[in-house]
Amino acid sequence: MSPPLVALAVPVLNEEAYIAACLASLLEQNDTSRLEILVLDGGSTDRTAEIVRGLQQRHPEIRLVPNPARLQSAAVNLAARIASPEAGILIRADAHAWYPPGFVTRVVQALREQEATSVVVPMLTVGQAGLQRGIAAAQNSRLGNGGSAHRTGLRSGWIDHGHHAAFDRAFFLSIGGYDESFTHNEDAELDHRAKLAGGRIWLCADAPCTYYPRKDLMSLARQYMKHGAGRARTLLKHRMRPKPRQMAPVAALLGSVAGLVLAPFWPVTLLVPALYAALCLGWGVLLAIRERDPWLAGAGPAAMTMHLAWGTGFLRSLLKHRGGRSAAIPASAT
Repeated sequence: MSPPLVALAVPVLNEEAYIAACLASLLEQNDTSRLEILVLDGGSTDRTAEIVRGLQQRHPEIRLVPNPARLQSAAVNLAARIASPEAGILIRADAHAWYPPGFVTRVVQALREQEATSVVVPMLTVGQAGLQRGIAAAQNSRLGNGGSAHRTGLRSGWIDHGHHAAFDRAFFLSIGGYDESFTHNEDAELDHRAKLAGGRIWLCADAPCTYYPRKDLMSLARQYMKHGAGRARTLLKHRMRPKPRQMAPVAALLGSVAGLVLAPFWPVTLLVPALYAALCLGWGVLLAIRERDPWLAGAGPAAMTMHLAWGTGFLRSLLKHRGGRSAAIPASAT
């Protein structure tokens, strides 16, 4: 019998800095499965497609597929529809990530052994140089990520949501795949629908992946504003109550703004934004001293950027969508 075929969906949009390393890590899995790697390009204007075509000449298992809708959600849905009929398992792989040897084997094995409908994995954020190191430290910390299961999960087990890795393809298609009106948070929205449909989500702690974050605060802010907006849409769509950790960035934003606005009348209110800034910035400085890496001091500003941008996106989306749904705005595939 031939080894089983596993389909991998890799959404891309202007990923020339990361796509070669990502695909190399997938090609070097030393895996017993046969791989079909679908690189779904949302219209890159850099060298992404050129790099993929070069690899495709040496590795016929790679397919470069246009993704006219440009979004991650649409890319993975497209892969689920067009992958070979032999592939019963679909793996989502992000271009901004690196996957260790044996990753595919472990998530496929977990999916089968646990009889899960999807497998999620821990995500370790790594900064390569400069401020990206501070941003990575913020995203790996509880101050930055609020204790998300896929950021802190050291034990395998059943969870409600995590960083998507492997899906039972038939189940994924049966619930309609991702909601393509979502530019961000499509993964959490899908996990909620999956649970309602009887799905089971397994966190495989033995298969962490490495993620490379944004390199500057401006792009980090844009990313987290979209994350916050997506979370608000998920809550509204399914009439869910937010968790306390999801409201913490909103509280930080509202408290800081209120303190600044009221300061001319009650100067004592400045203590709120001052204490918040001191907590984040002081934590970053202490981290830099402890690790003897001055770039880690950037973790403080990065954490504040993440909180305030997430809270802004959340509140804007809440106000915009509270009366009903509206069309999504196309965004980067990563």
